[in-house]
Amino acid sequence: MSSMRREGNVLRFLGISRPTALSALPLVIGLSNVSPKMQIKMMFGTVVVGLGIAGLARIQDLMSPMPSSPSEHLKLFGFVSRRNLGKINEAKQISLEDALRSKDIHVAFISTENRSHEETIRTFLEAGKHVLVEYPMALSAKAAHDLWEMAERKDKVLHVEHIELLTEEYKQLKKEVAGKDLVKGTLHFTGSVLDEKQSGFPAFSGIARLTWLVDLFGDLTVTSATREEQKEKNYSRMTVHFQTANKKPLTWIEERGPGMRREKKINFCFTSGCLEDFPQAPRSAVGLFMQDQNLFAKKLLGQVSREELAAEKWRILRCLDLAEEIQKHCERPEKICS
Repeated sequence: MSSMRREGNVLRFLGISRPTALSALPLVIGLSNVSPKMQIKMMFGTVVVGLGIAGLARIQDLMSPMPSSPSEHLKLFGFVSRRNLGKINEAKQISLEDALRSKDIHVAFISTENRSHEETIRTFLEAGKHVLVEYPMALSAKAAHDLWEMAERKDKVLHVEHIELLTEEYKQLKKEVAGKDLVKGTLHFTGSVLDEKQSGFPAFSGIARLTWLVDLFGDLTVTSATREEQKEKNYSRMTVHFQTANKKPLTWIEERGPGMRREKKINFCFTSGCLEDFPQAPRSAVGLFMQDQNLFAKKLLGQVSREELAAEKWRILRCLDLAEEIQKHCERPEKICS
């Protein structure tokens, strides 16, 4: 892509016409040691909203971006938190109102509990900011579609983090599965108890596993879904049966209870044999959140193709559609869904 075209993409993302760009955008201008031409480095002021594990990791990565990476175009202006924290690693706390009003802030990283994602995304999009949000972007399919349409209408980037697709473990698994003819398969996840009021129904809070299945095997159809709950023991087990486009069966089990180890087990059978263990994978030199941040920054800079963006949009929204369908199956009366 030419530098002129890339600049045009960036300006469109920010909603600014080319004649007003220099006065309206925060720019760092310098001379290249290699070329006498002037280079313009676009900087996107960024705020982190929410300071859980992900939020703290985001602050660290924004303050220490990979050298010569797209993340160097993101500048941390501060963080928003319900708690009064003052500063964290030299990052200052600012109010939500200031973050929304500030002309120096172009981007919001949303790392709050799942339940508040929808409202927070909507608030920042309405304020004209680009948004990166941890998965799931919303706890209903309709809300997700509405938010995506809103981002497109305002010409803003809405990026949904799915770091489960960036792990070396998953990358090796995808290579192992590629080109093989599925006969049947099961993905079984176990983990500790979640607060459903904040995290949402298991089909939404566990959407990383659903994303794996859709990314590996293509579009899926829900054939049945049930959920077993033992509330006195804080135990839950959701079992979902799918069919692939080729009518092959897939099963997803999401099981949580006190003391349960966080673990994934697979059993994928192909015409050539079965895969029951994850392939050996090297340790990545780049952290998952940093990889995700670099991808987001590339979108801001217009460095991701339309085809890639369209495929990602389809996958994210399709998984949320499936999650909602699963929830409806499981919430039917007991005589239908036991």
